Amino acid sequence: MTVTLRFEDGAVVVDADDLDPTTLPGVERDDRTGSHRAPAHRYREIREALDERGIDLDDRLERAAPLDLSLRYDLRDYQEEALDAWHDNGERGVVELPTGSGKTVLALAAIAELGVPTLVVVPTVDLLEQWRRELESEFDVPVGQFGGGEQRAEALTVATYDSAYLRADDVGGDFGLVVFDEVHHLGGEGYRDIARLFAAPARLGLTATFERPDGAHEVVAELVGPVVFELDADALAGEHLAEYEVRKIEVRLSESEREEYEREQGTFVDYVRDAGITFSSGSDYQELVYRSGSDPRAREALLAKQRAREVMMNADAKLEELARIFERHRGERIIVFTAHTDLVYRLSERFLVPAITSETGAAERREILRRFREGEYTRVVAANVLDEGVDVPDASVGVVISGTGSERQFTQRLGRVLRPGSDGEKRAVLYELVTSETAEERVAARRR
Repeated sequence: MTVTLRFEDGAVVVDADDLDPTTLPGVERDDRTGSHRAPAHRYREIREALDERGIDLDDRLERAAPLDLSLRYDLRDYQEEALDAWHDNGERGVVELPTGSGKTVLALAAIAELGVPTLVVVPTVDLLEQWRRELESEFDVPVGQFGGGEQRAEALTVATYDSAYLRADDVGGDFGLVVFDEVHHLGGEGYRDIARLFAAPARLGLTATFERPDGAHEVVAELVGPVVFELDADALAGEHLAEYEVRKIEVRLSESEREEYEREQGTFVDYVRDAGITFSSGSDYQELVYRSGSDPRAREALLAKQRAREVMMNADAKLEELARIFERHRGERIIVFTAHTDLVYRLSERFLVPAITSETGAAERREILRRFREGEYTRVVAANVLDEGVDVPDASVGVVISGTGSERQFTQRLGRVLRPGSDGEKRAVLYELVTSETAEERVAARRR
């Protein structure tokens, strides 16, 4: 008896004369075509089930020839341990390591060791180009690309999450390994289908922050594998990452800012108290948003909350403190993080610092970061866009002017200053500027 497997439109089609295909993992009959098929990600389980039964397999999933690759890097001890843990879990799983610890090198080692056609999936065009350069430099082979204006497949290919989703029906059977960089993105409702539509039996997820507030990391674990290895920044600081400290600096609102904050915050608090909204769960906030569509008071409460938030996060005293930090760290590379585009431009104008926002074109952003890397610029201010997905040059000082309560965002911002210096003596500092006696104190506590 021989069973044939082939890839078709994001699914594995099972052809068998003397076997009921529905006894195989995930296989169902498609009444429209009369064929039996399973989601592509069940390919490995189907193969294993056939092997356990001693059934001959005619595997027709299209694959390029095995790759003869070698790695020039010497892996650090923890990278070796992470790679071993991934192998021990059957070449499936997520590795959680801080920014700057060499997750890319770990993935290159996995690609070289397996030697199978590989797709690397990334969230941004910046990372797409960065990964393509790394692969071409390390392995000296042609590297395909889906995204960033190109649609070309090679045995080693990089793709954005969006492009991988769009091409999955066509190329989902072509790769033996898929590497998901910033794998937490795979928890997004649409992106999950990327993992489902690719047949690759080997899967490696990379991230500095695996868990998602919405719990979707559990779906990622089902599709890619569980966390097989993790270390935090504290475990690597001093030897593999820079020694660091986080300094929280409290500032006070001016008299006029305090008056405006209390007025706007009071409008918000009065409404939610009268409406019986306690914010004991995320659905309470959704209820407020829902009400704002028909209730003018609810809408005004939401707007008042936003105005109060802008006052506390953009306090004038933060700018005065930032000036002192600039003076204290004169000559060092400094990245300033904010949550608001308007504040970025305000800081840029006041301190004559290059600004990067979502409105900054890709070419301009790359030029700013190039000059920052080469030391022509020693300071840059950004609104969220440097948190992840961008190759940021080494800095030794980070300043969080404003942000969310997200632990992930805080970890990513810390990671931007953790790469060790060339002399091994670098000590990184991340400042948090927090407005006292406001809701920002709770926000800062949550992200810690």
